[in-house]
Amino acid sequence: MWFWWVAAGVAVIAGCYFLDADGLAFNLVYNGIGLISALSILVGVRLHRPRQAAAWYWFSAGQATSVVGDLIWEYYRYGLDQEPYPSVADAFYLAAYPMLAAGLWLLLRARRDGSAVTPAVMSGIGLGLVFWILVLHPIAAESATSAFTWFISTAYPAADALLLTMLVRLGTMRGGSPSTWLLGLATALLLFADCGYSVVSLHGDTDGWQFNAGWLLSYVLWAAAALHPSMAVEKPRAGSASDDLSRAQRIFLTACTLLPPAMLFIPGAGDGMLDRIVIGVASGALFLLAAIRMTGLTRQVRVKAAELREIAMHDDLTGLPNRRHFEESLAHRARTGELRVLFLGLDGFKNVNDELGRPVGDQVLTELAARIVAAAPGTPVARLGGDEFALLLPDAESAGHITERLVTALAAPVEAGGHELLVGASIGLAEAGGPVEALRRAEAAMHAAKETGEPYRHWSPALDERAGEHARLGAEMRAALLAGDFRVVYQPIVAMPEGRVTAVEALVRWQHPQRGLISPAQFVPVAERNGLIVDLGAWILRTACEQLVAWRAALGPDAPDRVSVNVSARQLARPQFPATVADILISTGLPARCLTVEVTETAVFGGGQAVTALHALRALGVRIALDDFGTGHSSLGLLHTVPVDVLKVDKSFVDRVTEAGRHAVIARALIQVSDGLGLTAVAEGVETREQVEALYALGYRLLQGYHFGRPEAAPDFRPRVHAVEA
Repeated sequence: MWFWWVAAGVAVIAGCYFLDADGLAFNLVYNGIGLISALSILVGVRLHRPRQAAAWYWFSAGQATSVVGDLIWEYYRYGLDQEPYPSVADAFYLAAYPMLAAGLWLLLRARRDGSAVTPAVMSGIGLGLVFWILVLHPIAAESATSAFTWFISTAYPAADALLLTMLVRLGTMRGGSPSTWLLGLATALLLFADCGYSVVSLHGDTDGWQFNAGWLLSYVLWAAAALHPSMAVEKPRAGSASDDLSRAQRIFLTACTLLPPAMLFIPGAGDGMLDRIVIGVASGALFLLAAIRMTGLTRQVRVKAAELREIAMHDDLTGLPNRRHFEESLAHRARTGELRVLFLGLDGFKNVNDELGRPVGDQVLTELAARIVAAAPGTPVARLGGDEFALLLPDAESAGHITERLVTALAAPVEAGGHELLVGASIGLAEAGGPVEALRRAEAAMHAAKETGEPYRHWSPALDERAGEHARLGAEMRAALLAGDFRVVYQPIVAMPEGRVTAVEALVRWQHPQRGLISPAQFVPVAERNGLIVDLGAWILRTACEQLVAWRAALGPDAPDRVSVNVSARQLARPQFPATVADILISTGLPARCLTVEVTETAVFGGGQAVTALHALRALGVRIALDDFGTGHSSLGLLHTVPVDVLKVDKSFVDRVTEAGRHAVIARALIQVSDGLGLTAVAEGVETREQVEALYALGYRLLQGYHFGRPEAAPDFRPRVHAVEA
């Protein structure tokens, strides 16, 4: 509607110029446009129902009051044949300006945007000075014949100056709507027409008919602003930065600030004492406002810097202080007293992210962070990153209570994403004089607790000694792998009762050039932690496959049918592990059915990528053996989720199988489970003939242990004479 109103208004205004400017028809059309504009503003308020309806009522009243002034003036001219100045019409003309200014003020106040007040005042002073020099002062001097005439003559440009201030404020306001810009354009046209008429009338002999179009277009745009739907929008756009002027606004502000000195270069300007005083006062005011603005900007920069620092020092997800903040707290505490640090790491949290997704993981972290804070009220808590948290404990007595409360609080399940999850935690405690050392010791104690399964552990020098030994071993292991210092040995798996070596298990040994033979119990855990187990495991797998291919070629039917290779949790966690196995089988030429991959229950207990990898290996034709069966978290439960072909019964159930009691009962139950599920059972750790006979009597047909041979690089594959009779 607003667009058609503007189009119609422009067309009518253009047609007016074909009428006699002094004729009655022109004046009736002129007043009709003004009256319709006042009514259209009321229509816009009715249509869009803005909250600040009072502002638009003031606009309508101002337009109507101006029209009344025109009608009175027409009565003087055509009814009384008079053109008095001043007259009653001037009272209505002048009364319209405060009404328009009141409406603009209400709209500006509703926007609640005080960021550009100082720039607006600075711009208003600069433009107002020009207005004084070129308009106000000349009119005041010209109209000094009588005080009343001088007052009325000065009141018009003064009213224009009031609107000028409002216009500048509109121009520097952030997030203006189309309706706002239409109001600004209407005000600008009114100012242009008023100022133009005043200047032309002052310096020339004309009635100013040239500026009728400005007044008429101003009428039309006031109404268009009310008819536009955006007139109901009252707040600036979200996201605008405080005191963030656009490039055009900054250029405009700079130009207005430079106007006072520029006026001195205009011929005739500043010649009088009054003009010089006004220019000096304006310049001083601009300098003061510029200083105020710079002070405000500096304050805003400081506030923003403080906000950014606060953001940089806190974790986005939990709202807790982050590592940087915690380290600063440690440094501050170190200057005032002894440090006591609690380092907390969640157990199994990676599985939550991998299996249920990061959003669920974020819910778990948020819930656990709240529990940690609740368990240690008044104690500085920080999220150091990922699934690790730290607390700065007040004293030794409180440390024990807080630790116990944390263990209890984190033991309860967490409900997230429709799941009830159990996420444990390992805690490390340490005391030290320096912040870096305290945090390091607490973290080392946490990792030690995680390895041993303890809920918490205090740091001791032995942990550093072990960590140092592990670091040295890790560095030497990498060099040993490149130098070929590792060896693969094979332990027979014997089929009963014939005593034939039907399979071998590949085991790794490290022949250190200085320290001699190093036990796998020493270096395998280190390789697990530093990730070298991935490369070492791939080398063992390839070596074992190549060896079995060589035995099959040399021994024919006397060679073992299969080779078993242990695979770690770190290897199974790699998505590319099944492809690595497939490549080794292809490159060595070993059939997939001849390879058995042995995994521990703990390696697959968490599910996720490990179980996915086993399914992929099963699809290749590789057999899966569950090692140390019966000693893990939920042995029977794993048989429902993990693709298993072989159960390797742990040595702890074999050692006392010859004795009556629970061990014999468990060994019997395990072979029954294996037979019932169609799986192959292998009893490990067989060391005596009595154990062989007892296991055979229970139903075991595959046995492994020192009784049949120790791990060797070249085992004897001849049938064992220790076999029992069928």
